[in-house]
Amino acid sequence: MKIIHESAKISSLADIEDSVRGSRVVIGERTMIDSFVKIKFAGGLGDVAIGDDSYVNSGVVVYSGNGVSIGSRVLIAANCTLAAANHEYKDPERCIADQGFMESRGGVVIEDDVWIGAGCVILDGARIGKGAVIGAMSLVRGEIEPYGIYAGNPIQRIGSRK
Repeated sequence: MKIIHESAKISSLADIEDSVRGSRVVIGERTMIDSFVKIKFAGGLGDVAIGDDSYVNSGVVVYSGNGVSIGSRVLIAANCTLAAANHEYKDPERCIADQGFMESRGGVVIEDDVWIGAGCVILDGARIGKGAVIGAMSLVRGEIEPYGIYAGNPIQRIGSRK
């Protein structure tokens, strides 16, 4: 099910799939979804929710997995991947594709007023606090403190907005 506010602007070149399992995508007021954004329902039963006044730039891919929550006034730069699920792989006697997905680590939560630089990868269990900045090409797993400035792989705190 898609719940898209009438004031949201979705590029005709964006691809927002319909869930076959009943998950929802909710897009808030005045939010912009640019061309070549892909929202795919895979790896779990989670919803994808994007708050008001947010901008998702070209080439961003969102896998719903265990749920993706993006706050209001969030900026996501081009070519980022938000993957709220992980493949199971531990049984060497079975193909990875046959093992399904790992237990949820809590999905992806991005609080309000966050800027995510180009090419970042945000994984299941990531929680990015309000006002944080994530530098381009960073890998995010786990907790990012509010108003912190982070970059790298492995990600490190390099400053603060406060």
